[in-house]
Amino acid sequence: MQIQQMLENRIEELEMKIAFQEQLLDELNHALVQQQFDIDKMQVQLRYMANKLKDFQPSNIASQSEETPPPHY
Repeated sequence: MQIQQMLENRIEELEMKIAFQEQLLDELNHALVQQQFDIDKMQVQLRYMANKLKDFQPSNIASQSEETPPPHY
């Protein structure tokens, strides 16, 4: 009977490990789905920003380094 008890204990341990792995797999799958959603959202935002940059017109005002210095008195 000792061997049978050892086998039953081993089967129980394996069943617990499988249950834990199934739960972990579900959690990882959920995290992966959420990350893909976030990536998709960021790609849309990136495209929007890239289009905004393409449409950006430089200012007609010269930068301070391009300005001619005022005359001295």
